[in-house]
Amino acid sequence: MADKKIKVTLVKSVIGTKKDHRATVTGLGLRRLNSSRELLDTPAIRGMIRKIQYLLKVEEQ
Repeated sequence: MADKKIKVTLVKSVIGTKKDHRATVTGLGLRRLNSSRELLDTPAIRGMIRKIQYLLKVEEQ
């Protein structure tokens, strides 16, 4: 499972969100709207994605 990748894109602004949700976005390496990252598919990353799923678009690679 650790060799799979997930492409995560920030599609909604973090303005007005909770402070810990903004910290999670930063922790995923996303900086501005429409920025994307390819991350390893680990349980920790999946948990972070689940927490802020309303801000993201996720594509499995």
